Amino acid sequence: MDCARWLSCHFPQGAERENIRESTLEGLDTASRKGKHGGRPPVITDDMLHTVLRRRANGESVEQIQPALIIPTGKRKGRNLSVASIYRALAEHAKREAYPEAAEKAPADFAALQAGEVPGPRLLLVTSP
Repeated sequence: MDCARWLSCHFPQGAERENIRESTLEGLDTASRKGKHGGRPPVITDDMLHTVLRRRANGESVEQIQPALIIPTGKRKGRNLSVASIYRALAEHAKREAYPEAAEKAPADFAALQAGEVPGPRLLLVTSP
């Protein structure tokens, strides 16, 4: 009797855990290929972000903007956004603006990592002034 079979006979919960783990990873991989992802939905919508960006450009602080923003869906529907959520959205927006190619390729890289593939390095194209 080989070691794996002996272990599965004497410790069946280990084999069951492995089966659960494999089926969970397969489900996550299938969902990511369909463009779906788990987790909590974002509380700040694109319209809210554009409002924040416009008002920030007019010189208003995040603390002044925050009372006007209401969460549209979910468990906290009808409540105001937190200041931290607004700052987080601004930071994510700045990151997407600074590295647009990375933001576009991130879902494909994540799917490749989940499939056990390692994405190759990307060349940085620098143009001379």
